[in-house]
Amino acid sequence: MNIQTKVVAAKGIKFSIFEDEVEIARAYLYVMHNDLHQEPFGLLEDVYVSEQSRGKGMGTRLINQVMAAAQEQGCYKLIATSRKSRPKVHQLYKNLGFQERGLEFRIDF
Repeated sequence: MNIQTKVVAAKGIKFSIFEDEVEIARAYLYVMHNDLHQEPFGLLEDVYVSEQSRGKGMGTRLINQVMAAAQEQGCYKLIATSRKSRPKVHQLYKNLGFQERGLEFRIDF
């Protein structure tokens, strides 16, 4: 018995908001496939809003744009992760319709 590997392509899309040619907010959408569904799924990653721009709706604008793009890409779901120490981010996700569904496990190399 051996483990076989197969490279599966994914697509990444970066969303940015600029002010005076400086990036003040960003988010990434990764569109991926697996064998469970014909449709792809989306992963929302690296959502960032600069300190001085927080509380002005930038995160909401970005995430709404990512959600629309995920739907346009035919994703059947969009996954967002966040550290436990970010309750304001968790509330933002919930306000936008995300549901808490499980745990994230990570190992750094």
